[in-house]
Amino acid sequence: MGGPVGRSSMPGEETRSRVRRGDRLGGEEARGDTRDAEGGDASGSGERGRRAEDHRRGASAGGRGRSGRRAPKSGKRRVLRWSASVLAVLILASGGAGYLYYEHLNGNIKNEDLTLGDKQMADHKANAAGQTPLNILLIGSDARDSKANQKLGGAKETFGGTPLADVQMLLHLSADRSNLSVISMPRDTMLKMPKCTAPDGEVFPASTRDVQTNASLGRGGPGCTVATWYELTGIRIDHFMMIDFAGVVSMADAIGGVPVCVDANIHSRSADGKGSGLKLEKGTTSIKGEQALQWLRTRYGFEDNTDLGRAKAQHMYMNSMVRELRKGTKLTDPAKLMNLAEAATDALTVDKGLDTVKKLYDLAEEFKKVPTKRITMSTMPNVYGTGVNSGRVYPKAGDAEQLFRMVRDDVPLDGKASKRKKPEEPKDPSAPVGEIAVSVRNGTATDALGPASGRAGEVADQLKDAGFGRTGVDSANVTGVARTAILYPSADLEGDAQAVAKALGVPLAQVKRSTDVSGISLAVGADWREDGAYPVSEGTEKTPDSAGALNGEDEKACMKVNPNYTW
Repeated sequence: MGGPVGRSSMPGEETRSRVRRGDRLGGEEARGDTRDAEGGDASGSGERGRRAEDHRRGASAGGRGRSGRRAPKSGKRRVLRWSASVLAVLILASGGAGYLYYEHLNGNIKNEDLTLGDKQMADHKANAAGQTPLNILLIGSDARDSKANQKLGGAKETFGGTPLADVQMLLHLSADRSNLSVISMPRDTMLKMPKCTAPDGEVFPASTRDVQTNASLGRGGPGCTVATWYELTGIRIDHFMMIDFAGVVSMADAIGGVPVCVDANIHSRSADGKGSGLKLEKGTTSIKGEQALQWLRTRYGFEDNTDLGRAKAQHMYMNSMVRELRKGTKLTDPAKLMNLAEAATDALTVDKGLDTVKKLYDLAEEFKKVPTKRITMSTMPNVYGTGVNSGRVYPKAGDAEQLFRMVRDDVPLDGKASKRKKPEEPKDPSAPVGEIAVSVRNGTATDALGPASGRAGEVADQLKDAGFGRTGVDSANVTGVARTAILYPSADLEGDAQAVAKALGVPLAQVKRSTDVSGISLAVGADWREDGAYPVSEGTEKTPDSAGALNGEDEKACMKVNPNYTW
C-alpha cells in the first residue's frame, strides 16, 4: 500500500491551487523566509533568502486521524462502514462507524507520487514469522493557498507561495504489529537535499550545501520530502499523508474535544504579535477545531519557545486523542461520522498506494492492532549549528543514527522485546580470519563535524587484535556515512564480511552486498566516533534519552509553559 500527502480545504472551499513554479526552490537554494506559521503576523518575510528574526520559526499543523470499527459483512458495504479511518491512521486511533458514499469519497482523495528521488528504497527485512514493518511519513503543509488556510495561517506576504513541510513525523508500525514508534524531525533541521524530479518533469538538483528540511516540499511535492527522509535515515518509506491547516481544523471539529494539559496559564501572543493565539488556563482543557490547531502550532509559550517544545506538544495531543477515541465514547453519531469522512478525504493528499477508501480502511485496521501502551513518540536527537546556522539544528551524531537504526531494524522504542528474524547463515562460510582481507576507512564525518581523528586506524587495530592480520587502512576515502557498514562485493565473501561484523560487535543487519567495492570494506560511521567497542550491540538497543520518548498511556503529561507567556 502507499500513502499520499494531502492538501485540504474546508468542505465547500476551492481545492488547492497549484504551487507557483516561480516560487519553487532550486537545487541549492533554501527558502530564507521559512515562515512563522503561528499567527497572523509572521516573523518570516515574503522575500526569498531572508531569514526570520527568530531563530526557531515556523509552525505547522500535523495530520490527525482515526480508524474504523468492525465493518459490515462483505463487499462495498464493508468498506462503506467507514469510521474516519483516515483520521485513525493520522492519530493512531480507532473510532466509530457509519455508511458513506464509497465512490464519492474516493473522488475526494488527492494523490501524488510516493518518491521523487533517484534512489530506489531498500526492501524491508521480514521477521521470524515472515512479517514486514510499515513506515508512513506524515507531512503538515503550511500552504496558504485557499481562503480557509489564509485565515488560519496568516502571514499575508506568503499567500499563494511555495508551501513548506513544517511538520514531519515518521510512523513505524512494527512487523508483528505489537508496537508503534513515531519520530518527529524539527522543521529547521539542516541537511543535504537529494535530486528530485517533479511529476511535470522539472528537475531540482541535489544541494551542495545544507538546506532546511521543510524546504523539501517545494522541490516538486511531498515525494521529495520522502526522498529527503530516505537520504538521511535509510528507512524505507511505504506511504505518505499530507494535510494543511484547514484540514486539521475540520477533522478536529468532527472528532470533538481532546484533553490537553499545561502547567500554568498560557497565552501564546507576544507584544509584537508572535504566537499562535492559544489561551488556556492551568490544568487540563478539552480542545477542538481552531483551538486544536493553535495547540499544534504553538511554539511561543511552550518550554524554550522552540520547535522542540512544539513537537512535544504535538506528541501529547496525538497520544491524548488516541486514548479518547479508544474509549469508544466519540463519534457515535452517524451524521458526525459522515462529516468527518468528508473532511478527512477532502483534506488529504496521499501516495498512489493509499488512494481509495478501502486502502485507507485496511491501513487503519493495521494500526488498530497496536495497544496504546506500546505507542512511543520521539523527536530526532539534535544539536544546534554554529555560525550562520546557529539558529538551526543538525542530527546529533550517534544518537540520531541510533534512533534511525532502531526503526530500520524494527527494534521497539519502548525497550520491550520484539520478535526478530535471525540473520540467515551465509551459503559460503568464512575463511580463517587470518586470511580475510579487510579495508577500513574513516567515515565518521557529519554535516556539522569533520572526521574523528584516527578512527580507521583504531578499528583496524581491533581487527588485528582479533586475528585479522590482512587488515589495512584506506586513507584516501573519508566520505561520511551515518552508520558503520561492512560491504562485500559477491556471495562468496558474505561469510567473511559477517565474521568481521561479529568480531567487532556490529549488527549483521549492517553487513551489505555492494557493487561499489572490490573486496571487504569497513566504513566506520558517525555512530562510532569514540574509541572503544561498537557502541550498541544487536539486542541491547536503547532509545537515546535525547529523543524525549513519550509513551501513549502517559495521561499525566503536561506541557511546561514559558514564564514570559503566562497570565
